[in-house]
Amino acid sequence: MNFSGRDIISINDLSKEDILYILKTAEKLDKKPDVNLLNSKVLSTLFFEPSTRTRLSFMSAMEKLGGKVIGFDSEDGTSRKKGETLYDTIKMAAGYSDVIVIRHYHEGAARLAAEASDKPVINAGDGANQHPTQTLLDLYTIKKSLGKLEGLKIGFVGDLKYGRTVHSLAKAMSLFGAEMYFVSPDQLKMPDEIKEDLDEKDIKYSEGKEIQPILKDLDILYMTRIQKERFPDPIDYEKLKGVYRIDKKNTLPYCKKNMKIMHPLPRVNEIAEDLDDTPNAIYFEQAANGVPTRQAILALVAGVLK
Repeated sequence: MNFSGRDIISINDLSKEDILYILKTAEKLDKKPDVNLLNSKVLSTLFFEPSTRTRLSFMSAMEKLGGKVIGFDSEDGTSRKKGETLYDTIKMAAGYSDVIVIRHYHEGAARLAAEASDKPVINAGDGANQHPTQTLLDLYTIKKSLGKLEGLKIGFVGDLKYGRTVHSLAKAMSLFGAEMYFVSPDQLKMPDEIKEDLDEKDIKYSEGKEIQPILKDLDILYMTRIQKERFPDPIDYEKLKGVYRIDKKNTLPYCKKNMKIMHPLPRVNEIAEDLDDTPNAIYFEQAANGVPTRQAILALVAGVLK
């Protein structure tokens, strides 16, 4: 399978076979990394929006395989402040690097970047739209922890309206026949377009406002934070910010013994720290899995692995 020069903009652009190939490559690099694999390659990290895990794990992935990283973590110090267009910024970065990773606050920015660049572009999150590499590391984590991807029951809890991670993961898990449970306030429900896609694929899902009734059925509980930065009205955020919280006492007694808790991070107060050391909690392992997963993506689109 040849990914050389290919953009990774949306999880919709990847087939089930594509996903499994990326995960297989990630597993190989996780077990036996090659410190010279990306030697002489340069990655541009263009982050117009704040990031900790995604930016650092891309940097770590590149450098651990011998590559170099250039870029910025805010547009404040760039020529964007002088009026340069996003298109021109991308054209410039393409001239300096072999692969571009972009995070942007506008939906569709990554697709525009791919149109501007003659080098492969990887979407590290565009507004409330998509976050395909987060989805791939989530899938890698699930497979690594549970030994399979097929036929699982997964609960998505929290901000399902603005949460790009859950949008991408719901679409990806539909390829593996997952049954899904969506838990959110009415204001933050999963978008209709996601549910319509699941309906077309005959994927079972349900919607509700409470976590506890679904806990006994779940293989995976995927928590998300209520995202303050996505709310047009801060008053609405204040009303909803603490609506869901899980802890050891009120969650684990109602779960399957092997149920896993995931979170794309950062968390605010939706997961109590007393869960961190339990075998159910895999969200920090999930974050760490960003390195081998993104190593696989970088190596494949750069054309050094096939």
